[in-house]
Amino acid sequence: MKKLRSNSKGNLVSNDHDHDHDHDHDQVMKVHHEGIKTIGVQSTCCDFSGNNSDLCLCIVTWNMNGHVTYEDVEKIVGKNRGYDLLVVGLQEAVSKYNVITMFESVLSASHFLLGESTLQSLQLYVFGPKNSQMFVKELKRDKYATGGWGGMINRKKGAVAIRINYKAFRLEFISCHLSAHAKNVEERNSQLRDIRRALFAKDWNPYGRTSQVTIWLGDLNYRLEGINTFPARSLIHSDLHQMLTENDQLLQEAERGEIFNGYFEGTLAFKPTYKFDIGSSTYDTSHKVRVPSWTDRILFKIEDNNKIVASLHSYDSIDTVRSSDHKPVKAHLCLKERK
Repeated sequence: MKKLRSNSKGNLVSNDHDHDHDHDHDQVMKVHHEGIKTIGVQSTCCDFSGNNSDLCLCIVTWNMNGHVTYEDVEKIVGKNRGYDLLVVGLQEAVSKYNVITMFESVLSASHFLLGESTLQSLQLYVFGPKNSQMFVKELKRDKYATGGWGGMINRKKGAVAIRINYKAFRLEFISCHLSAHAKNVEERNSQLRDIRRALFAKDWNPYGRTSQVTIWLGDLNYRLEGINTFPARSLIHSDLHQMLTENDQLLQEAERGEIFNGYFEGTLAFKPTYKFDIGSSTYDTSHKVRVPSWTDRILFKIEDNNKIVASLHSYDSIDTVRSSDHKPVKAHLCLKERK
């Protein structure tokens, strides 16, 4: 896992530039891989004034486990809604109608639905400020089912995606739900590669312009490996959970060059987001006593760091949401075009 730090302005600093496309041959990626570059968040919050950024994104991923309340949506959306786009990826979600109704009600004063992509319980929504249609030059959607079903009817595994040209930024959002269980690492790796190859394949154009920023979010289901549940819980209880990142399968597989070549992710400063007893912030007390894990993640890739500067202002879980066995994860990412 490569470590990157934000500079004094909170921008991502790296001397490495990976311009390889995600469609490159797997073996090439393994030879030239960079892994996931872990970055800190900018110490000061973005004031949404437009002075420091051209586009601010609020990104949320959450496995609902089939439950949601109006209060949950209020907590996810937040009180400061000065961001340009709100991107919400849901897994094991309730009906699309109920979700849209709740979000539109909470956001009624500031934002409206720009686009959606759904595959049963996999749902992805992009909300923009009122009267922002003029900034949308293109919006495409796609979906891909991996064929695996969850533990309940209509809980599908796979991915949904939206490509949008907004304020001249070419953005791609991919929300996924991958196979569960600690042992299925290779299956998850394979699913990620299949999803990347399949999404928007029908729109592929050798002369077309690729996305400038790609953001993956979802319940990726990578677990902690090489540590038992009680030692892991002891470290978490002592606020030493960052010591567990060495056991994180997602970071391990990326470092091996299997997945997410050249992507950024914020530091995992928040506690693992799965699995909790529903209605609480207590880790699993069932007979399985699952090892807590960072299953829910948000990662992003800038195709050309010479053209776009990205700054990460927050990357955290929302511990006060307790209606699911997962905690939502939220990121605030701002983009600025280099003149």
